Amino acid sequence: MIAEKRKKLIVELLNNAETVTIQDIVDKFNVSPITARRDLTDLEKKGLLVRTHGGAVKLDESANSLLFFDQKVEHSKEKKEEICRIAAKYINDNDTIFIDCGSTIFRICKYVKDVKNLIIITNSLPVVSELMTVNDIKINLVGGEVDQQRRAVYGSVAEKFISGYYADKAFIGADGVSLEHGLTSYDEKESSVTKAMAHYSGEVFLLCDSSKIEKRTYLKFAPLDIVDHFITDSGIDKKDLDNYKKSGLDVITG
Repeated sequence: MIAEKRKKLIVELLNNAETVTIQDIVDKFNVSPITARRDLTDLEKKGLLVRTHGGAVKLDESANSLLFFDQKVEHSKEKKEEICRIAAKYINDNDTIFIDCGSTIFRICKYVKDVKNLIIITNSLPVVSELMTVNDIKINLVGGEVDQQRRAVYGSVAEKFISGYYADKAFIGADGVSLEHGLTSYDEKESSVTKAMAHYSGEVFLLCDSSKIEKRTYLKFAPLDIVDHFITDSGIDKKDLDNYKKSGLDVITG
């Protein structure tokens, strides 16, 4: 198969699946991983997709997920406010909680300022900035490598730091949530920290707006059964809501 025809078919594959991996291309077109990577690089240069670690995503699908923190936090802000108002009701006096760096979860800060003797362990610099002067809240900032654009701390040091703690609850996010594929992400370093927080907590609360439900990105980082409670906005499709509840997951909406 000539290269240009193969690239056209890759774009068609991506349009249907929204994500494609190097292995997908290798298997479907019987080419080497080097050829697959070169095809994706060429297509990215033409503005037809966005490369990710291990594959690519549709340009329009990736747009909101690859934004910097200041841009992401304003996206779907009404839904995020709704979700965080609900989530804050599950945070009690004397709790120790993990909060990951998601732009949705950041909005929980305004709703926990009256909680007494709260300990927060986080890799989110905006969470630290928002809550560091609140007297009854103690914050432990995860150590590691700082990503200035995402305003968060990542890396193996961060994961090791998290493993030294145990929290009552973890409040985490994901770029995609699916009954079949579990929790998925566009960013390996973000998802690794999120997974570590879930592992070292007693209860896991997943906070995602309804636009991410039954969406799959290229990187699967955890099965859905790591989640105890799924909090989303009232815009969730009724069919999805019924299916998630039938799966045994505790789904909480406004």
